[in-house]
Amino acid sequence: MNLDFSQIVPYIPFMLEGIWVTLKFVFFAIILGSILGTLLALFKIGSIKPLRWFADAYTSIFRGTPLILQLMIIYYSIPQLTGYDISPFLSAILAFGLNSSAYISEIIRAGIQAVDKGQMEAAQALGVPYRAMMKDIILPQALKNILPALMNEFITLTKESAIVSTIGYLDLMRRAQVVGADLFRNFEPLLFVGLIYWCLVMGLTMIGRVFERRLKQSD
Repeated sequence: MNLDFSQIVPYIPFMLEGIWVTLKFVFFAIILGSILGTLLALFKIGSIKPLRWFADAYTSIFRGTPLILQLMIIYYSIPQLTGYDISPFLSAILAFGLNSSAYISEIIRAGIQAVDKGQMEAAQALGVPYRAMMKDIILPQALKNILPALMNEFITLTKESAIVSTIGYLDLMRRAQVVGADLFRNFEPLLFVGLIYWCLVMGLTMIGRVFERRLKQSD
């Protein structure tokens, strides 16, 4: 086997910088997806039909089309339609955030509907406003049920972040490609970056387990 990992040693700092670059846009995408996903979930279980239709249509579109297509549309079409360029960083946040919100909305909706209906009926009987009921009673209970699914979505988002390399964003995957092209050796940098992705995923998994244990202890 013609393998020589010593050749990528000078490039290791360059590839390690991709960790921060990747996590930075993933972090903002998760925030955007969580906020929009929560709103969409509330729309879906609400009584206002136009909002329910909008939320269902939104989810159908973003779950029914490839993420890479959504990324390409945002990155290439916005300049065509508006005349203004959009940076790869902002394109990545929008594409991943909007896509993730569709999945998160379904996770949260299922979690809310899994909460005992008696909780909502009791709150309504006591005259608790709808917004306060959702924020202080229903959503905290739903979070305990949906945390594993949410962590799985965040892990998936982190792994799929490699797609942004297609628009030239210097994330981990793109940096491995740059190193591979420079050395004419692709296996070594790709394997190294693959190990980094695995470490990131394992880190998120451990964080998720810590949160799960703390929520169980608070019962």
